[in-house]
Amino acid sequence: MRAMVLTKVGSPLQLVDMPVPTPAPGQVLVRVLACGICRTDLHVVDGDIARPKLPLVPGHEIVGRVQGAGSGVRGFSQGQLVGIPWLGHTCRSCSYCRSDKENLCDGALFTGYHLDGGYAEFTVAEARYCFPIPGDYPPLEAAPLLCAGLIGYRSYTMTGKAARIGMYGFGAAAHIITQVAVHQGRRVFAFTRPGDSEGQEFALELGAEWAGDSTQPPPEELDAAILFAPVGSLLPESLRRVRKGGIVVAAGIHMSDIPSFPYHIMWGERVIRSVANLTRRDGLEFLSLAPRVPVHTRVRAYPLEQANRALADLRHGRLNGAAVLAMAPESMT
Repeated sequence: MRAMVLTKVGSPLQLVDMPVPTPAPGQVLVRVLACGICRTDLHVVDGDIARPKLPLVPGHEIVGRVQGAGSGVRGFSQGQLVGIPWLGHTCRSCSYCRSDKENLCDGALFTGYHLDGGYAEFTVAEARYCFPIPGDYPPLEAAPLLCAGLIGYRSYTMTGKAARIGMYGFGAAAHIITQVAVHQGRRVFAFTRPGDSEGQEFALELGAEWAGDSTQPPPEELDAAILFAPVGSLLPESLRRVRKGGIVVAAGIHMSDIPSFPYHIMWGERVIRSVANLTRRDGLEFLSLAPRVPVHTRVRAYPLEQANRALADLRHGRLNGAAVLAMAPESMT
């Protein structure tokens, strides 16, 4: 099979031929049709997240068809369309795993970081962490649901019953979760990088009632804010925009350093919390909800061999929506 492989952190991926993997007990073999390009992939490739497995096939927003299975796998059929997310393995025995908080498991392994991912024509994954893809989603459009959607959804649920939600960084995750929030009657205020008029127009098209750059105050106080942009300076900025008792959710797995800030902008029982990974429950809930909204994803397709170009477009802010590697014509329909 063909695969794009990271051999040295900070270096471009290399297109190589490698054997099709064999599923171990409890794993399924999946023919990859589409794989989203996530900002976490950038953090892995650029070395912001230390010690990835090397050599490594990145990618954890994977959609494909089941081609085989190891012993002990139940509930999947040949040719079934499935999605593979970031969380790829947990110990199943620690206190976190026993309390449905497997996203915090100290023995967790992650797809496209510890485990080879979806920048390839085939991959293997634990059946426990493969989700059936619902409805009539084409693989290309379904791929961003597997991380931008799932982590975005978990971040969104952390805002509780917030009626006015600010979203900082209007990319793949925000464009999905805005649709969910609007569907549920919430009011969305979108914050983009300064000068990104195209991103602001996109947010308004999706139902945000206000859009501006991240240095501007919204027209009214927010009940909650979600930081999708991994920019530490946005945390105190967003704290200034939420009301007393409001919540600021840091959604990324990596963020630049947070500058010091005066206590008074957090005072008033404002809450800061991070989101780590996802749980199986998040996957089942969100992939059941998405077709009911319905969530539509805006994607830009790249062939497998242009993975470096797709990463560069994401790195330099040249995307509205999500970049997705398309492995086969079926990915488009």
